[in-house]
Amino acid sequence: MAPLRRLCLYLCLCLSALLLPPTAAAPTPAPSTDWAACKRLSRELSRLLGTLKEPHRVLDGVRLGREDPEGDCAPRIRCSDACDPSTLDTNNTRCLRRILQGLQHYRDLLGSEIFTARRLPQLEATLDRLLGLVQQAPSHPCRPPLGPPTDTWARPLLQHQALERLQSFTAVMSRVFTHSAS
Repeated sequence: MAPLRRLCLYLCLCLSALLLPPTAAAPTPAPSTDWAACKRLSRELSRLLGTLKEPHRVLDGVRLGREDPEGDCAPRIRCSDACDPSTLDTNNTRCLRRILQGLQHYRDLLGSEIFTARRLPQLEATLDRLLGLVQQAPSHPCRPPLGPPTDTWARPLLQHQALERLQSFTAVMSRVFTHSAS
């Protein structure tokens, strides 16, 4: 009698598993951002950028105008990105998305042909660590920006422009992380 009872119990369990709707998987909590670590790394990035020496002294004091050989695709933190202190306290998703977009852009740029003759491994490593902290989705592989090949003579100017923009982006990003880490 016991084997028959076990068989009935087993069949009941199997039928109930088929008839009951599947239970929804528990939602995974969104990864929280380590604001203090982001603050520390953004300051490190700013320090590294401040210590870079311009290899072409002629470009040392050059400030570029509005012309953008990258097609104006360099991400900038704008007012509409909700990176102001009052918004950051309640919803920081849009701001973090813009910061992530900027970090990915500049990391890709540092790995592109523009920087083949002038690799900046410390800067790349710091950007990678910061990307790892800010990233909310799986990382995309580093890919150079699309566009025509850069003439060798133009690379120093493009490097100068990219590093200048990265420095500006880093200054604003550091302010965001400094407020949020407080």
